[in-house]
Amino acid sequence: MQPNPVLIRIGSFAIYWYGLLIVGGAMLAAHIASRLSRRNGHDPELAWNLLLVVLITGIIGARVYHIISAWDYYRANPGQMFGLQMSGYGIFGAVFGGLLGVWLFARHYKLRFWEWADYCAPGLILAQAIGRWGNYFNQELYGPPTDLPWGIYIAPEHRLPALRAFERFHPTFFYESALNFVGFLLLYYVARRWKDKRLYGDIFILYAMIYAVIRFFIEFLRPDAWIVGGMPTAQWVSIAMLLGFGALWFVRRRQPKPALFYLPGKPWQPPDEDEDDTGSGELAVVPLPVVDEESVVVLDVQDQDPEAR
Repeated sequence: MQPNPVLIRIGSFAIYWYGLLIVGGAMLAAHIASRLSRRNGHDPELAWNLLLVVLITGIIGARVYHIISAWDYYRANPGQMFGLQMSGYGIFGAVFGGLLGVWLFARHYKLRFWEWADYCAPGLILAQAIGRWGNYFNQELYGPPTDLPWGIYIAPEHRLPALRAFERFHPTFFYESALNFVGFLLLYYVARRWKDKRLYGDIFILYAMIYAVIRFFIEFLRPDAWIVGGMPTAQWVSIAMLLGFGALWFVRRRQPKPALFYLPGKPWQPPDEDEDDTGSGELAVVPLPVVDEESVVVLDVQDQDPEAR
């Protein structure tokens, strides 16, 4: 049975499963970020405001990544580069685009970037687990042919040319979705329980390394992978993420700054630009030395040597 990618159609108006799952996953991620940030004293509305920014930057990043991955096609069809397509988005582009959105939001509202990246990380990987089911309705992200009982049927028009003779394929989308959900359970537990010797940014760095490992192995089951240098591009990106964020994890722990240590229950407040070094927000009162009047020597300028004036 072939799934219908359209949930509801009224005339020319249609609601696609892919879009619904992406938006639903994003809203659930914002809810989780709101709960985690509220535990540390933040206004829960901040996470919902952040969602609007991250959706825009994440979708742009996801689309740009996909266009680059299929550049030969889009170079010949430039009119299809951008639009309201319900397919054609790269998750790595969405992650880095969304991360840029978090940075812009934190900078604008004078929030700690790594702190808010941590709040977003558990919900992000859960949203990925949910969004992958959009690939099922679009007949995308399937693996090699299989006779296993959980193999899924792919319609002929969605099969790769080399696989037209086969009907059932590995549900690669499901494998990644399930692994992402396990990653969510781990990250959410750690985000709520880990307090001792934790640094701001640790949760997001864990997310990046966990997803890099998941995606590296998932690519072995993708016959449609974008190949560069004899290996899927996503595997190159996964290796770079694992090494880069792994190095960042250890470098930050060599000589961590006191401001990097996680403080549960206390939102970070940026220093006021008008404050003095004490951070009190008031003018510092510096005591003047007490001078004995009898020790004061008054000099008459007229009695001084002219060369000493």
